[in-house]
Amino acid sequence: KMEEFLNLTQLKTSLKEAILLDYYTAGFWWAREMNFSLIQLSGFMELLNFALENLSGKHMTLGDNLKELERAMAAIGETESEERGDLNLFSIEQAKAIIDYLVTSLFKHYKAYEYLFHGHREEPVISNE
Repeated sequence: KMEEFLNLTQLKTSLKEAILLDYYTAGFWWAREMNFSLIQLSGFMELLNFALENLSGKHMTLGDNLKELERAMAAIGETESEERGDLNLFSIEQAKAIIDYLVTSLFKHYKAYEYLFHGHREEPVISNE
């Protein structure tokens, strides 16, 4: 189902797609194990996508991405913040767990993800030679 949702069409031949499927699937199951509600699960998946999009689409450095995550998470636990009401779904303890998860799943492996999205790889050439 995750493969269909992410519209991964070359999963069997694309290492990038296989890694993305693993990233999102692992995050989904971690959130389920945390007993997040459906709304919390959706918010968590948005955070996963946010951090990955900052890397892949915006070419953010690790430091810049961490700062953006800090801004996104800043409103968690605040009761009167309307600006980021969608992230007020998480308790402080849940927010800490989310940050720990993102550190271990994405930020510790940032260079590998940078290479995945921005590294220049040579395409294998198969010919009669």
